[in-house]
Amino acid sequence: MKLDILAIGAHPDDVELGCGGTLAKEVSKGKKVGIIDLTRGELGTRGTAETRDEEAFNAAKILGVHSRINMRFADGFFLNDKEHQLELIKMIRYYKPEIIICNAINDRHIDHPKGSQLVSDACFLSGLKKIETYNDENEVQDPWRPKTVYHYIQWKDIEPDVVVDVTGFIDKKVDSALAYKTQFFDPNSKEPETPISSRNFTDSIDYRARNLGRLIGVEHAEGYTVERYVAVESLFNLK
Repeated sequence: MKLDILAIGAHPDDVELGCGGTLAKEVSKGKKVGIIDLTRGELGTRGTAETRDEEAFNAAKILGVHSRINMRFADGFFLNDKEHQLELIKMIRYYKPEIIICNAINDRHIDHPKGSQLVSDACFLSGLKKIETYNDENEVQDPWRPKTVYHYIQWKDIEPDVVVDVTGFIDKKVDSALAYKTQFFDPNSKEPETPISSRNFTDSIDYRARNLGRLIGVEHAEGYTVERYVAVESLFNLK
């Protein structure tokens, strides 16, 4: 399946929180979008791997993405090594995305920057012809390197290099994130509290997007960092 955008997160809910508005907007414009979760979030304090599986399925339906898979890497313990890189390269070559969006380059959770670097390295290696990988039919895959890799912003307030107007799509972003009912604010929950289970965190999904929107003169926005300079044909292409 050829995708326009492949969004990758270390845990189910990373993508929704990081770039849910952008994905919903691109889906509405007819782009083919897929999601890869590296782990099942099995070490999460609240909920279980099984509840996260169900929540991820429901969130994908809300966003309207065309594909979602889970790599089932070990939550907290996956590595940026040859074994994990090759597994991810297979998926990049299978989906052939033009754009990849992945975890923050620096963040509170150790899996986020680790996943970020793993994806970046796999994207580069995926373009090397002499690295051979095989599809499910045992056929050699063609090399593929996405045109661009973007990193969404998570817990830390990293200054973005690119800001995307997601006005009109914040509700889908919030709804897709809150599909993870076990993870976020619930006054009736008996689960232990975590940094993301507070009312303030839930509210932050909107107010952080609203603040970025304020800075570029729109209602809501999502920010990204990039690995290379952003190039435009003309200054008039910039808002």
